[in-house]
Amino acid sequence: MKLLKSASLIFCLVIAGCSSDSKKPAEEVAAVPEPVVDPAWLDAYEPRLRDALKDSSFEVDRRDGMLVVTAPVDASFNPDRPGMLLPVTLGPISRVAKLVEGDEKTAVVVLGHADGTGSVEVNREVSRKRAGAVAAIFRLSGLKHDRLRIRGLGSDMPRASNEHAEGRALNRRVEMLLAPQATLLALVARYNEPVTEPTRVATAEVTQAK
Repeated sequence: MKLLKSASLIFCLVIAGCSSDSKKPAEEVAAVPEPVVDPAWLDAYEPRLRDALKDSSFEVDRRDGMLVVTAPVDASFNPDRPGMLLPVTLGPISRVAKLVEGDEKTAVVVLGHADGTGSVEVNREVSRKRAGAVAAIFRLSGLKHDRLRIRGLGSDMPRASNEHAEGRALNRRVEMLLAPQATLLALVARYNEPVTEPTRVATAEVTQAK
């Protein structure tokens, strides 16, 4: 009887594994708690991050308990090859990667973003290539899957209006989200599904864009 129960359990686990979404690991599909804000971690990490990025075109800000480094696409990527970083960006990103590599308690999620001029499929592909190019530098520094994830969000999360050139330039960006490693799954879960209200995001930030 015990043998029969064990065999049944294994069969159920196999079926469950096969039916899961191949694009999303089961650990990320399951409901996970929101990341816990750690003010002490933010206060200690932010000055070191800003020092690593001084004299660069990258932005650093706090957002929902994490540190966000934003790389503008127009100043960071080859305009003819979406997945190729310009040489001027390699130093700043490498310094950030080195900083994270030395702290096993910190994880990174790299988000690629596009403006709204292309199709949904093209925007997602291009934004993922950009995120992958940045993530490759972190991988070279030794970060593994348990501390590094990427997402190509296309034009789902604009920070400004796509109706003018300045806004589209702001929307073309790569964001590096730095957060405590223990919150990685909760952080990644935020970006597993397409955003349903991109207009609301744009409205909230279009004033800053101008």
